[in-house]
Amino acid sequence: MLDEIFYGVIPRNVGPDGFRSVTAKLAGWHDLGVTALWISPVNTTPPGNFGYAVTDYFRLRDDVGSQEDFRELVQAAHDRGIRVLMDFVPNHTSDQHPYFQDARDRGTESPHYDFYDRDERGEPTHYFSWTDLPNLNFDNDEVERWITEAFCHWVREFDVDGFRVDVAWGIRQRRPDFWPRLSRAVRELKPDALLLAEASARDAYYVEHGFDAAYDWTDELGHWAWEQVFDDPEQLVPRLHAALTNEGRGFADERRVFRFLNNNDTAARFVTRYGVDMTRVATAMLLTLPGVPCVYVGDEVGAEFEPYRDAGPISWEDRHGLRPHHRRLIRLRRAMPSLRGPGWHPVELDGSAQLYGYVRSLQGGGDPVLVLLNFSGNRAEARPALPAAFRDLTRRSLTDHLTDEPIAAPADGALTINLEPWSARILA
Repeated sequence: MLDEIFYGVIPRNVGPDGFRSVTAKLAGWHDLGVTALWISPVNTTPPGNFGYAVTDYFRLRDDVGSQEDFRELVQAAHDRGIRVLMDFVPNHTSDQHPYFQDARDRGTESPHYDFYDRDERGEPTHYFSWTDLPNLNFDNDEVERWITEAFCHWVREFDVDGFRVDVAWGIRQRRPDFWPRLSRAVRELKPDALLLAEASARDAYYVEHGFDAAYDWTDELGHWAWEQVFDDPEQLVPRLHAALTNEGRGFADERRVFRFLNNNDTAARFVTRYGVDMTRVATAMLLTLPGVPCVYVGDEVGAEFEPYRDAGPISWEDRHGLRPHHRRLIRLRRAMPSLRGPGWHPVELDGSAQLYGYVRSLQGGGDPVLVLLNFSGNRAEARPALPAAFRDLTRRSLTDHLTDEPIAAPADGALTINLEPWSARILA
């Protein structure tokens, strides 16, 4: 997973024909540089539900297409070297699931009564306060076998390449020893299967117990680490630095942080909230940081919608020229090993309070890359104080690989880089 470029897909927002619309877009995403699709939940749900209230783990929703359509999508993606991950929901079912309805109607006489987690009064517990999403009981061995088989079914029968696991933290809280067993079962079928935890990467448990990566969240469930970073220009850089350094504590493994500007839970799109200029700079940051970057459906064309509210296809018109910007950045990430490496070293900048910079590097050598970001509408001069290990960058000519602009070596060894408003530099 550590070299993947993820692309989040909501079939209903891609086009009118579900899986077939997704398949039709594969060539364009391959050209963009995408290597893995994360497909929003497609198991059956009550009518009108986005997908996180499952009524059958072994069937597909009618509105996304047939089993054959899904097989064709997976095969077409594989033909282009793109892996396919399903969004899977093992923590809870819908209250419309036949098992839950039977338990509700028959009580303790139902063979499925103990399939659901219950409080001391025997009432079902729920995902947060959503009473339509009763939690499953993973202390019941039958539930573990059922859910494990549900995961394995899609690998075995449809050749999917892994899963984004919804509410992975919920099962960890109730049955922390489940995830190592689940990951072993999936990887017995497909050794290189990918598992992404919807849980905070600040908790090392997930990558130590079978997951390849976890979300760039704060310590608070569901809260994006960059959630308030861009709201106040005067606080942008200190808030950004705190988010990227995990409040100064660091991450156990920088390469396993799943990073994004948008996903299904971020409501209005980043471009809607912060504008096209900020989006360009933030995209450059997303695709030059360590971790696993995710471009979400329509990001590359500046699409404006809300996933849970807007059910129809988005506009694919690239009105702001964001697609070539994404394509260039992804190609640079794949071409420059240091942009995929684990090394990340913030640099102090003598300049505007809205400038941020860091050096990206490989362990054991290789060419380092200096990334400079101007999150303001003003021209600026950045004078980076580089860590000692990277002082060579001040003694030689550099190239901005984003624009192909050459930058002569400074005669006095004091590196000064001009930055246009709302711009990024990728220097090596």
